[in-house]
Amino acid sequence: MKLPRKFVAALRVWTGGALAFVVYSTATGNERFYREVVMPTFRVLDAETSHRIGIKLAQYRLLPRIRFKDSPAMSMNLFGRTFVNPVGCAAGFDKHGEAVHGILQLGFGFVEIGTVTPEPQPGNDKPRVFRLTADTAIINRYGFNSDGAVAVLQRLETWRQQSNDTGILGVNLGVNSSHSKTSIDAAKDYRLGVEKFGHIADYLVINVSSPNTEKLRELQKRTELEYILDEVIDARNALKCDKKPPVLLKISPDLKDDEVSDVIRAATRKNKRVDGFIISNTTLSRPDSLTSAEKSEKGGLSGPVLAPMSTSLIGKVYEATKGEIPIIGVGGIRSGADALEKVKAGASLVQLYTAFSYEGPPIVNRIKRELSELLEKEGFHSLQEAVGANYKWKKTK
Repeated sequence: MKLPRKFVAALRVWTGGALAFVVYSTATGNERFYREVVMPTFRVLDAETSHRIGIKLAQYRLLPRIRFKDSPAMSMNLFGRTFVNPVGCAAGFDKHGEAVHGILQLGFGFVEIGTVTPEPQPGNDKPRVFRLTADTAIINRYGFNSDGAVAVLQRLETWRQQSNDTGILGVNLGVNSSHSKTSIDAAKDYRLGVEKFGHIADYLVINVSSPNTEKLRELQKRTELEYILDEVIDARNALKCDKKPPVLLKISPDLKDDEVSDVIRAATRKNKRVDGFIISNTTLSRPDSLTSAEKSEKGGLSGPVLAPMSTSLIGKVYEATKGEIPIIGVGGIRSGADALEKVKAGASLVQLYTAFSYEGPPIVNRIKRELSELLEKEGFHSLQEAVGANYKWKKTK
């Protein structure tokens, strides 16, 4: 049956209009469109495939370039660097340094790539990433899958040479799986990472807290951690570059209070002191509030359920160190209010990952906008004023 000419013409107009709307909404970062159309479409695929597609879209700059103007009040001077805004992309998204430029274009103030191991390794068997959609959470057991230091370094050097990005680059360092069982072997890997990336990274992260590499978390014990930090800081101090990178320590939210105290003692020794903490990694705990069937999968849990644990640990470390060592807060942030909660607990900067994977690029702009509005509403003239605002001893200084 031949369709009426007017119907065919109307269909073409409708199809063209729908396509134009999709292209426009995707390119401009329409929040509702991403939340209700784009990201659910990605969830038709398995989580790791979606992750890889997201990286490729960022690598080839096919994600929307966010043109939100950052307020000067949101900037932060830290580690001898200026962060134009406090919202960063957490390690784990761009594991291999493939898409730094594209990620920064989304509006992040900084990007942390990795975890990078000295030698290439495949990580754990697949499947190893699971969405807990009802809980807007993720469980992963990647296990430090890495292209290795040489390949990642080549990509970062190319990026530095070819881009004019002003965003800050962090490199998260790990160990090859065969070297995670003793502090001596692990220290060699971390030291190699410092020597490889020290000249190109704005900061380095020593990751001793991933739950997906055998015995890695044992390296948070005081004796083992002191040995590792001795080697790492000596290696950093021996670098020949003009601007030596700060060394940050990423810790687990599952630490008990006495273990937290041991970590702080190891990390605050004279001449062997870290320059900052990243709090926190994923958790092995499974809160009763989880409803998704995938909650029984092994691996590290991230998402809103992690927020109270990470925020509590930020507060403990900030209070124990009297706010003298900067903290990057990560875990369960999906709004400006969540970000401000971590800032008031003691974080100077924050990072996203899980919420980004559920809501897409527009969440970066939204969190920055909400955080800026909340700072003004609560009477803070700058982000710096809000850091650690929960603590009376700070207010009476």
